[in-house]
Amino acid sequence: MMAERCSWCGTDPLYIDYHDTEWGVPVRDGRDLWEKLVLEGFQAGLSWITILRKRQSFRAAFDNFDPYRIARYDQSDVTRLLGDAGIVRHRGKIEATIGNARAFIAIEEREGFASFIWSHVDGDPQQNAPRTMADVPAETPVSRQLSKDLKKAGFKFCGPTIVYAFMQASGMVNDHVRDCHRAEAIRAGSEV
Repeated sequence: MMAERCSWCGTDPLYIDYHDTEWGVPVRDGRDLWEKLVLEGFQAGLSWITILRKRQSFRAAFDNFDPYRIARYDQSDVTRLLGDAGIVRHRGKIEATIGNARAFIAIEEREGFASFIWSHVDGDPQQNAPRTMADVPAETPVSRQLSKDLKKAGFKFCGPTIVYAFMQASGMVNDHVRDCHRAEAIRAGSEV
């Protein structure tokens, strides 16, 4: 019997693996959360599968998403990244990533990035049970507030829709549809 899945992952093996092993699993590491937020920002206007296919190239190009290294990037790094065909070459998103690294460091030193992010859901994943993907919102009051707080901290490319996708990906929200084989496993706290 074939496992039921959320319809958005289709039949692409990379997408299915991402859905089955990563999407919706709570991420508690600040650096991992930051990487997910950066990639969601790069996804704006594109499909998520495009970003998944380029994720390893992004990691190579951006020093494995080490915010302390990225915070020191200068114009030569921007030029280098604009020439890297393995990533999304968008000047605004590249420059935002550098600024976002600096904003991450400030939050990390002040209170911990993971604590800051997870405080918006009181530390616990929100458990939704949508019947279909049509029942899943593009943004919520919580994503609007987190977006506002991130922007206040200096982040860019973090509007409420991007932030809600980030919340879903990082397990702050469980939006697996009811019939998906991952819905209950995520609800129960299982990672796989």
